[in-house]
Amino acid sequence: MTCHVKGTAFITGGASGIGKATALAFAKNGINALALVDVNLSLLESTLQEIQCQYPGVQAVTFQVNVADEASVNAAVQKTVEKFGSIDIGVNCAGISGNPTPTHEMSLAEWNKVIAINQTGLWLCQRALIRQMLTQDSRGIREGRGVIVNVSSMFGVGGPPGPFGIPHYTAAKHAVVGVTKMDAKAYSPQGIRINAICPGFVNTPIIKEQIESGSMDSQFQMTPIGRPAQVEEISDVMLFLASNMSSYMCGAALVVDGGFTV
Repeated sequence: MTCHVKGTAFITGGASGIGKATALAFAKNGINALALVDVNLSLLESTLQEIQCQYPGVQAVTFQVNVADEASVNAAVQKTVEKFGSIDIGVNCAGISGNPTPTHEMSLAEWNKVIAINQTGLWLCQRALIRQMLTQDSRGIREGRGVIVNVSSMFGVGGPPGPFGIPHYTAAKHAVVGVTKMDAKAYSPQGIRINAICPGFVNTPIIKEQIESGSMDSQFQMTPIGRPAQVEEISDVMLFLASNMSSYMCGAALVVDGGFTV
């Protein structure tokens, strides 16, 4: 069997990186419609054009949204449903890394900036998706009313080693795992399946310059596979978690880090 998805997918952080790769993977593997959400309008438009060119049979819309803004999140979900009728898959991928700073040197403003996007923003999106999915009829025992996949991090299940100064990022990604487990228990009896993925280092635009400069070589030496993930290696797992191939998974935090945390 191959992983197959259908219906409508709502993807935050969909303009680049893991979110974009996930949108392309869904389009390749059966999705009917995509709603791409991101704060970067120009990248959104570029990704939309790429999807329309490669997969002309897939309907797609974009929304420029800061996921920390409650009204904008709710409006994007509502407009997606008005356009396509339902949201069958939600992927909460939007996030920022923040400035690496140890706790004793970090400002409250820097802390709040990362928490607002990575923690509160994800929760706002999850809440809006759950509210919508609760109104939908079940599509069967394996598909239910809907599926949500949250993007955490390998630093959402353990602390970074050595001098990493990312307490805000680490705290937020732990919170993603927590809210995934909490809401998975609460809503799986009602047909909404929620899981998280915890990627390691991924070759995306966020760290591409560091990878090319060699400044992350020491981290890759701590990774048994010895390299960063290609983004498609993460979107393949996203596809699995969104499909009914993972229909008995509930509240999982699936670590995909090349063995870094082993």
